[in-house]
Amino acid sequence: FEALRDEEDFVDVTLACDGQRLKAHKVVLSACSPYFKELFKSNPCKHPILFLRDVEFSHLQSLVEFMYAGEVNVAQAQLSSFLHTAESLQIRGLTEAPQRHKHLYRVSGLQFCRCFGHLGWLR
Repeated sequence: FEALRDEEDFVDVTLACDGQRLKAHKVVLSACSPYFKELFKSNPCKHPILFLRDVEFSHLQSLVEFMYAGEVNVAQAQLSSFLHTAESLQIRGLTEAPQRHKHLYRVSGLQFCRCFGHLGWLR
């Protein structure tokens, strides 16, 4: 998966925050996050752009690295905020939300841009 990410072959989603962008694969994000899986299922755009508000780009890069490589190094000083971001995005392997409490978890501070600039706020 790392080679696929590094070469950007077949990317089909763009993640954006802090004025920067990162390309990825919906299938990888969906496999690693129930949040992304439901988002992509309910918004079947060919190549969506997700604007992540209140997410540091360095955290986003690290989360994507974790999803593709299965491991990531995070500075101790950044660990708490990194894990908070991972929890908000429901990243499997970093934080786990029990299924019976799934309704208690929600992603806040995210903005989704559908295919052609139609913006919709997510809860």
